[in-house]
Amino acid sequence: MYDLIILGGGPAGYNAAERAAHNKLKVLLIEKRALGGVCLNEGCIPTKSLLYSAKIYDYAKHSKDYGVTFEGASIDHTKVIDRKGKVVKTLVSGVAAKMKKAGVEVINALGEIKGKDSEGFTVVAEGKEYKASKLLICTGSSPALPPIDGLKASLENGFALTNREILDMTSVPSTLVVVGGGVIGLEMASYFNSIGTKVYVVEMLDHIAGPTEGQISSLLQKEYAKRGVEFILGAKVVSIKDNAVSYELNGKTTAIPCDKALVSIGRRAVTQGIGLENIGVLTERGAIVTDEYLRTNIPGVWAAGDVNGKSMLAHTAYREGEVAVNNILGKKDRINYNAIPAVIYTNPEVASVGETTESAKAKGLDVKVVEATLKYSGRYIAENEGGNGIVRLVIDNKYNTLKGVHIYGTYASEMIYGAAMMVETEMRVTDIQKLVFPHPTVCEVIREAMFF
Repeated sequence: MYDLIILGGGPAGYNAAERAAHNKLKVLLIEKRALGGVCLNEGCIPTKSLLYSAKIYDYAKHSKDYGVTFEGASIDHTKVIDRKGKVVKTLVSGVAAKMKKAGVEVINALGEIKGKDSEGFTVVAEGKEYKASKLLICTGSSPALPPIDGLKASLENGFALTNREILDMTSVPSTLVVVGGGVIGLEMASYFNSIGTKVYVVEMLDHIAGPTEGQISSLLQKEYAKRGVEFILGAKVVSIKDNAVSYELNGKTTAIPCDKALVSIGRRAVTQGIGLENIGVLTERGAIVTDEYLRTNIPGVWAAGDVNGKSMLAHTAYREGEVAVNNILGKKDRINYNAIPAVIYTNPEVASVGETTESAKAKGLDVKVVEATLKYSGRYIAENEGGNGIVRLVIDNKYNTLKGVHIYGTYASEMIYGAAMMVETEMRVTDIQKLVFPHPTVCEVIREAMFF
C-alpha cells in the first residue's frame, strides 16, 4: 500500500514524487516511456541543445562584426544530434538518481486506474495491481494531429514529422515546411534556417508566436524573414502528401514542394487509456478539470502538468506538482496562472510574463504601455552588433503596479524570472525604481523603463 501513486514521470510527476518522498510519503511513480517526459526527452532540453549549436554557428558566421576573423566555419548536423543524445541521457540518468536517492519506487510501464474502494485507489501496471490512498495524474501531452488529407500516411512514411521525429533526424532537408507558427515551430524554423535549410512557416492565425505581445511578435517575424524564412499567415493547410504541403489562402490553394514537413500546431492532453472513466474523473475538451489547488472532481485525486491543459509549460508543471503535493500533505497551496513566464528560444529570444497589450485591452484593464530599446544597456550594445531588442512594460494606471513584461533580445530568457516575481508580487513602479540592478547588464533596461 502506497500513500501516493503518480502516473507520469515528466516535470510534474518526478518533481512531485521527490517532494512527496522528502515529506515521508511512500511514493510509486509509473512512467510508460522514459523519466523526464516530453520536456527532457523530446522537447525543452533537446531543442535547446540544437539551438545552442546553431547559435554558436551563427556567431562564427558573423564573427567579423566583432573583430574576429577565421575561415571555414561549418556545422555537422549528425554530431549536433549525437551531442543532443548525450545531453538527454545525462539528464534522464540524473532524474533516475534523484528518484532513487529520495526513495521513490519507479516502474517503467503503462499505468491504468482500475477503480476505488474503501482502502483507496487501484492502479494496474504490467498485470500487477498497486494500491494507494491518493493519486496524482501527470500523464502529459502529445502532438495534436488534425484530420489533414494525407497526414497519417505521411507520418508513417516519414515525410511528415512531429517534434519527436525531427529531433532524431540525422539528415538535413534542403526544404522544410513548418505547419504552425507557435513555439515549437519557430524554434525548429530557427535551427534549420541557421544551418542552411530553406524554411517556410504556414500559420492559420494572422501572426506568429501565438499569444506573444503583438509588437514583439512582429519584430521576431521581420528578423527571420530577413534571414530567408518565408511566413504564410492566415492560411489553412489542406493536405500534406506527395512531398508537398498545400494550403488555402484567400480562396486559392497553393502547394509548397518540400523534403520534410514538421507538424507543430499544438498539443493535447493524454487522458485516454489510463482509466479515468473507471473512477469518474471529469475532463473538458480532452483535459482533466482541476481547480487552483490541482484537485480534480474526485476526492483524493489530483492532476498536474499538461494533462490539465491550463499552461502547457514544463516550469508550470513543476510548480503544479509542488502545489498538488502540498495540498495532499494538508498544506494549503495554490498556483497563480497570471504570472507564468514563457520563452521562445529563437535567436534573438522572446520572453513574456503577465498581461500583453492585447489581453489587457480585452479584459478592459486601464493600463499604459512603456517601451524601451535594449540599446539603453551598454552591455547589449557591446555584445549585439546591429541588435534591435526591446522591452515592453504593461502598467496598471490605477494602482501603478506592473502587470506584464515582454522582452525581445539577447538574455531575455534569463531576465524574465525577475520580471515574473515583480508581476507575481504586484510590485509598484515606485518600488521597482528603488531596486539596484547590476551594471552593466541588459536587465537594467527594465528599471530604466520605469522612469519613462
